[in-house]
Amino acid sequence: MSRSTRSEMVALVLGVVILVVSIVAAQAAGDFPGWGSGASLGLLAASALTIALGEWLQISAPGLRGAAPLATASAFGLCFIVEVPGSQPITYAAAVVIGVTAVATAVGVGARLAARHGVSFVEVTGRLVAVVVVALLYRTVHLGQAPGSTVIDSGQPPWRDAITMLAIAAVGLFADVALTAALRRLSAGAGLRRLVAEELVSSVALSTPVAVTGVLIALAAPTLGIAALPLFLVPLVLTLFAFRRYVSIRATYLQSIRTLSRLTDAAGYTPAGHSERVADLSLRVGRELALPEREMLDLEYAALLHDIGQVALVEPIPGGATVLAAPADQRRIEADTVAIVRETGVLEGVARILEHQTTPYRQVRELGEEIPLTSRIIKVVNAYEDLNRGARGRRSRDAALERIYLGLGYEYDPRVVDALLRVLDVAPHHSDQPPT
Repeated sequence: MSRSTRSEMVALVLGVVILVVSIVAAQAAGDFPGWGSGASLGLLAASALTIALGEWLQISAPGLRGAAPLATASAFGLCFIVEVPGSQPITYAAAVVIGVTAVATAVGVGARLAARHGVSFVEVTGRLVAVVVVALLYRTVHLGQAPGSTVIDSGQPPWRDAITMLAIAAVGLFADVALTAALRRLSAGAGLRRLVAEELVSSVALSTPVAVTGVLIALAAPTLGIAALPLFLVPLVLTLFAFRRYVSIRATYLQSIRTLSRLTDAAGYTPAGHSERVADLSLRVGRELALPEREMLDLEYAALLHDIGQVALVEPIPGGATVLAAPADQRRIEADTVAIVRETGVLEGVARILEHQTTPYRQVRELGEEIPLTSRIIKVVNAYEDLNRGARGRRSRDAALERIYLGLGYEYDPRVVDALLRVLDVAPHHSDQPPT
């Protein structure tokens, strides 16, 4: 089992545990028979439906963290609502809120799996944990609600309630980020602090409107009732449409880069499909090393364009294998590649990756030079593809890996090579030290 698969399995088990424990806790506390009037039951049903639909409509794109804003905002609203029109005082406590959310989430995720859509259990479990934290902090800690008892009015002005809800929502969202980073650390050598910072950066754009929407739903529910859900979720629905348009534009952009990357193939400088193979394998290695989504996007672009500088050569390199070229020729191709990429004016991050794609790893170990992990990934994967020549046979693969072992710790980062071996499902047989 690869490390990335291991983190997904841990997340799935944790999500199932939350589902089972919340249902058992609500039943043991006697909450199930005392859910209140029809209006309260209607709120639970409407929230469950919206959460399931939100999970079905979850969004993700290269460079952005996956999210389900409709589901999360609806779940937060359910956590914060303590009164609806035409009902007796609400008696269901945090366990019921968590249980309803967990069941609805499972339905939405199950529908996606049945339709063969992608699902990240790490991200799904992170969202579920955020709801657990918010429900417990607000209903149990802040309001002091016991299972089966009515909610006692906090006695605070509405603006103070709103600030309290926003603060608790922020804590819940941070719990999501922290858990996601911790799970992804299972498949990465990066420090937890760096992973948390990267998750925060990639999630803040959607987290703010999600938290605000959940609070607005709760503040409007005593007056509007169930109607508060669709009313305040409309802006997020519009955001989903805008996001899908953005994804379509990025897909067109990526297709343009793929077309540009085939220029070296068409001109006979590289074997057909070389850039696509390097990009595909680089992404698989990047996922194995738990690179954040923003870096994965730049990694894909850089891998597709890593050989574009060969078009400036007077004579093609035999077989297009830059790994077999003289170091001076490799640096010249690298410089031409970076110059071409910088001419676009919009790929500066990609250019920085390509600046170091031929830099030996020993300059990290011996000189402390800062070389992006993405550059080291492209260096290893490109060497493997150049030496393997796109062949599928085991003998060719082993010969290519043997050549890489000869430069382990000197030319190539051992951690990246280990990740490549896991992706190729090859048992490692080297140490982290360069060969003597």
